[in-house]
Amino acid sequence: MTTDSNNFIDSFRSSSPYINAHRGKTFVILFGGEAVADATLPTLIHDIALLNSLGIRLVLVHGARPQIEQRLKARNAEIRYENGLRITDDDALECVKEAAGTLRMEIEALLSMGLANTPMAGARLRVASGNFVTARPLGIYNGIDYCHTGEVRRVDTDGLRQRLSDSSVVLLSPIGYSPTGEIFNITAEEIATSVAIELEADKLIILSEERTLRDSRRKPIQQLGPSAAHDLLGGRRKLPADTRTHLESAMLACRGGVKRTHIIERSLDGALLQELYTRDGVGTLITAENYEQTRPATIDDVGGILELIEPLEEEGVLVRRSRDRLETEIDHFSVVVRDSTIIGCAALYPYRKEGFGELACLATHPAYRNAGRGDELLLQIEQRARTMGLDKLFVLTTRTAHWFRERGFAHADIKALPLKRRGLYNYQRNSKIFIKELDDRGCQTYRTTQEQRQPRSAQE
Repeated sequence: MTTDSNNFIDSFRSSSPYINAHRGKTFVILFGGEAVADATLPTLIHDIALLNSLGIRLVLVHGARPQIEQRLKARNAEIRYENGLRITDDDALECVKEAAGTLRMEIEALLSMGLANTPMAGARLRVASGNFVTARPLGIYNGIDYCHTGEVRRVDTDGLRQRLSDSSVVLLSPIGYSPTGEIFNITAEEIATSVAIELEADKLIILSEERTLRDSRRKPIQQLGPSAAHDLLGGRRKLPADTRTHLESAMLACRGGVKRTHIIERSLDGALLQELYTRDGVGTLITAENYEQTRPATIDDVGGILELIEPLEEEGVLVRRSRDRLETEIDHFSVVVRDSTIIGCAALYPYRKEGFGELACLATHPAYRNAGRGDELLLQIEQRARTMGLDKLFVLTTRTAHWFRERGFAHADIKALPLKRRGLYNYQRNSKIFIKELDDRGCQTYRTTQEQRQPRSAQE
C-alpha cells in the first residue's frame, strides 16, 4: 500500500466522528458573488454536493455584488453606497434582478451535473429556489432614501423545512419579495443570518474573500466567543469591511440561537471540507455563550439597569428614572443577566385593588436583541402578576404597539386604566395603552422572527 493510500485512509478514519455528528444537521452556507465569478466555483460546488451526499441539510445563499457592479458600469449608471449599503434605484434594481437570476441559474446548473469522470458523477441533487424571504423597504435613514434596498421581514421556515426534508438543496439569492409584489435588494449576509436564526440552523458558514482572522502575533484565530468578537470589532485594530460584516453576522447568529458560526477563507483549496471534517479546521469558529438567566433584580443590579436604560432615556424612548427611584423600586424589576452583565430588564407595578399590573421599562441591550429575550421577560412578568393574583396586564408605549399586539395585548382607552394610574398619565408623551387578559395557562412564548423582533425598548 502506498504512502498516499495510507494518508487517505488515516484522514478518512479521523473524519468519521464528524461525518456522524453532521448527518441530519442544517447548515446555512454564505458565499459572495466573487466565488461565483472564480474559476474554482465548480470545485466549491462539488464540495457542497459532497456535504449533501453525507446527509447534511443545506441552504446556500449567494451574493452578487461584483456582477451588479459590472452591469451598472455597462449602463454608465451611478454606483451609490451609504453606510455600507447599496442605494438601489431603478437602474440598480434592474441590474440586481439580472445578476441574481443569472447567478442562480449558473449555480443550479453546476449543482445539476452528473457527468461521468467528474466529482458529481452519479449525483442526483434537487435544487429548490423560491420566495422564501419576505422583505420590506429599508426606507429613509438620516435623510437618505435607500429606494429598493430592503431588509428581511419574515422567513418562510415551514417552506424551507419541507424542501430540506425532501433532501433538496435550497438556493437563495440576495433579494426578497414584499406582500404587494415589490422586489427588494437585500444583503446576502442579512439573508443568510436571518435564515440561520429562523431555521434554528446548527451552523452558519461564511466563505470569506478575506484572509483567515489572525491575532496580534499573526497566528490564526481558531475560536472566538461573541464577547471576544465584539471586543475585536470595537478595538483599535483596522479590519476589512467584509470581515467586520461577517463578524457582526456571526455575533447576531450566535445570539439568535445558532450554535456555531464558521468564517472560512474561501480561496483555500478544500477549506469547507477541512473546516467541517478535521479536528482543528482552517477558519475561525464563533460559538454562543451559554451562561444566561432571567431572575428578579436585586439592589446590586441598580447600576447595570441604569447603564442599560440611560441611552433610551436620552432618546426619549423611556421615562427617566433616577438612581434613588430605581433603588426604591428595585423589587418591581426583573433582569436578564449574561456573564455578569445585565442585558435586559422589565418592571411590574401592581394595582391590586383593580386586579391590574403595569408592565414598564422593558428594554434589551443593543447587542443582544432579536433573540427572544423580550418574550422571556414578558413571561416572567406575567408569571409574577399571576402569583400576585392580578388578572390584567397593561402597558403604555410610544414605539412598539405591534410587538404587544402580536403577544395578545389589545388597544384600550385611558378610561380603562386604574384610577391612580390614570391620574399620572402624561398627555405630552401621548403613549398608546394596551391591555392583556391573563389566564391560568401561562404566557405563550414566541420564536423570534424578523417581523416579531424584540424592540430596543418596549414601553415606558
